[in-house]
Amino acid sequence: MRRFPPERIVCLTEETVETLYLLGEDRRIVGVSGYAVRPPQVRREKPRVSAFTSADLPKILALAPDLVLAFSDLQAEIVASLARAGVAVHLFNQRDVAGCLAMIRTLGALVGAAERAEALARSYEDRLSQAEAESAGKPRLKVYFEEWDEPMISGIGWVSDLIGHAGGDDVFPLLSRAQAAKDRIVTAEQVIAAAPDVILASWCGKRVNVERIRARPGWSAIPAVAQGRIHEIKSPLILQPGPAALTDGFAAIRAALAG
Repeated sequence: MRRFPPERIVCLTEETVETLYLLGEDRRIVGVSGYAVRPPQVRREKPRVSAFTSADLPKILALAPDLVLAFSDLQAEIVASLARAGVAVHLFNQRDVAGCLAMIRTLGALVGAAERAEALARSYEDRLSQAEAESAGKPRLKVYFEEWDEPMISGIGWVSDLIGHAGGDDVFPLLSRAQAAKDRIVTAEQVIAAAPDVILASWCGKRVNVERIRARPGWSAIPAVAQGRIHEIKSPLILQPGPAALTDGFAAIRAALAG
């Protein structure tokens, strides 16, 4: 990073895009992920330079970024190529709510907006604490979150944390701490045995088929299926580890548990 704060930032995932907009630092963004949809104006304001596991390196380099923001081991190859080209990169790897909040604070520090980032992070912490207080003393529902259907993959850490803040209990809490999606694969028998009261599904990039879930062999015995408590949460709301999950994603979880 040759300048501080950086003046030309490329964001390879959506949560850093939304955070910079919320901090009032969106003027610094010169390129974004094709999946960036929050806030809505980003689609017309910023050029798209990447998918999730692939990127248009010549297009990124042509933008002359002084900082590229990336996420997780899945973008490691992109990051390595950019580093070899002499580009400064910061790769985040948040997997839980604490990590999401740390990302916001770190990003604020990187762009010289530490106080605004602290206020933003605290506002999310307050919202989570208030929700937890409101659910205190009420029966806790068992929740199965399905991130993918074939194979079935259970929820990642920040999703599990948000379920807890909403007054529920993730039925696979230990799996949620696994780094790789392949380590969160579950069987139909495991879900049946867990007997969730609520099923939440967000099939990373494709529409959830509630009827298909309901029709799985043996699943009619699951309380959530028997009582019709299967809910889709749109991927952009819950599967990006940042403001979207902490606000609209969290609200969707709370609504599903209240319904």
